[in-house]
Order: sequence, then structure tokens, then C-alpha cells
Amino acid sequence: MELIYLFSYYIIYLYGNEHSLNTFRAFAFMVHLVKLCVGAEKVEDLESFIISKQAYCKAHGLEYQQFHTTRMMPKRADELIGKASLYWVIKGAIICRQNILDIEAFKDIDGIKRCNIILEPKIILTQAQPKRPFQGWRYLKDEDAPLDLSQEQQDMPENLRNELSELGLL
Repeated sequence: MELIYLFSYYIIYLYGNEHSLNTFRAFAFMVHLVKLCVGAEKVEDLESFIISKQAYCKAHGLEYQQFHTTRMMPKRADELIGKASLYWVIKGAIICRQNILDIEAFKDIDGIKRCNIILEPKIILTQAQPKRPFQGWRYLKDEDAPLDLSQEQQDMPENLRNELSELGLL
């Protein structure tokens, strides 16, 4: 951690302003969210949920916006909006993510504070990373986040991809 602080002073020395330092800090300490995808057995379940919501909105003349509602507002929301992703845990592993577009706070009809995490509808497949069950959402450091799958890996059948991953070949 001390190395990062030394490097931040070096950036100020090189570029002479705090803006460069803030850009570096946002990159160096980037975080994401991770959440259990309750009710989904596979990525296709999440995809079909999104497609059905889009179709419903289109049929009723409504604008579609994908979001996930949660009770706890992330304290680091400014660091997440437009930069981070929501990683989904399905069947005990992080296997996909969606970009976070915005986070909106609101009160529900009972007056309870909640927030909507506005997501890009596109699902990006990631390398499978085991994750134990937990409640709510958690922060996920950028260096701990699984890598995105290449296009070749995405084109593989899911069962083949899972077997190769279990063997440590992906």
C-alpha cells in the first residue's frame, strides 16, 4: 500500500496537479459489486429474465431500464457509476457481470430507503470464480474480479467451458 502512495506523489510531481492523482486513485482502488443471482440456475436464466422484461415494456409502450433493487445504498456509489460492474454469482460461482450505469436512491411505498442499481442489459461472461453464499451485495476489488471470457471461450458450450475450467485449462 505504501508503494501506491509513493507512486501517487510521483504522479503529482510528473503532472503537477491533483486531477492526475484522482484519476490514478480511481484506477488503483477500483471496486465492483458482487451479488447472488437468486433464482437463476445458469446465465441463460438471467438473459431470459432481461429479455422478458424488455418484451413486457415494449408491449406496454414503456421505456425499458434494467435495474436491481437493494436496501443498502453503496457508500462508494460515485466510484461505481459508469466505471464498475455488478458481478453475478450463479450456482456458487461468479460467472458473469453487467456494467453499472447509475445508482438511484428512493423510498418504497412503506417509506423504507432503497436504491436501484441501473445496469446495462448486456451480460458479459467471466471466468468462473467460486464464491460462497452471502446476503446482500459485497464490494469486490478490481484485482479480485474474474477476467472476462474471450469470444472463443464464450462460443463454447457451457458444459464444455465448465469442465475445462474445473480442470484449470481456462
